[in-house]
Amino acid sequence: MRLAGKRVLSLVDEEFEDLELWYPIYRVREEGAEVIVAGAQKGATYVGKYGVPAKSDVSFDEADAADYDGLLVPGGWAPDKLRRYPKVLQLVQSMNEAGKPIGQICHAGWVLVSAKILQGRRVTSTPGIRDDMENAGAIWLDEAVVVDGNLISARRPPDLPPYGKAFCDALAAR
Repeated sequence: MRLAGKRVLSLVDEEFEDLELWYPIYRVREEGAEVIVAGAQKGATYVGKYGVPAKSDVSFDEADAADYDGLLVPGGWAPDKLRRYPKVLQLVQSMNEAGKPIGQICHAGWVLVSAKILQGRRVTSTPGIRDDMENAGAIWLDEAVVVDGNLISARRPPDLPPYGKAFCDALAAR
């Protein structure tokens, strides 16, 4: 249980990609970390693209980056909603400034684009948002997982196993 005592915040909103939310959550829980799910409203149920629900433990406004060791941002269409919450962008910026692991997969890169933390950073994402990532100053690579300091990024669901491992490794190293 190399992640025992670690706390990870996972963001959620409607139409998240089911596997991209739940796989990383279960992966870090397997290694002993506690995962808290944050949504716009505490206790709300959000539904993924394929119908899998997720209930938020806390609201974005209740979440404080100082209370967590890492952050997970799922893909799907949720990132286009998540990037519109100033508190979400502040959480991402605070986690980044503290050097805490930030995991993002697929369309989750949109949240990092809006948080303005990608300048000069090496990342990957779904190829569909490559231009957005590059226009935000990122160096985009077509690889299953890219680790650049505290940023851990992956392209799509088939990349979940190496992505989950890379995020856990980064969390364990802190």
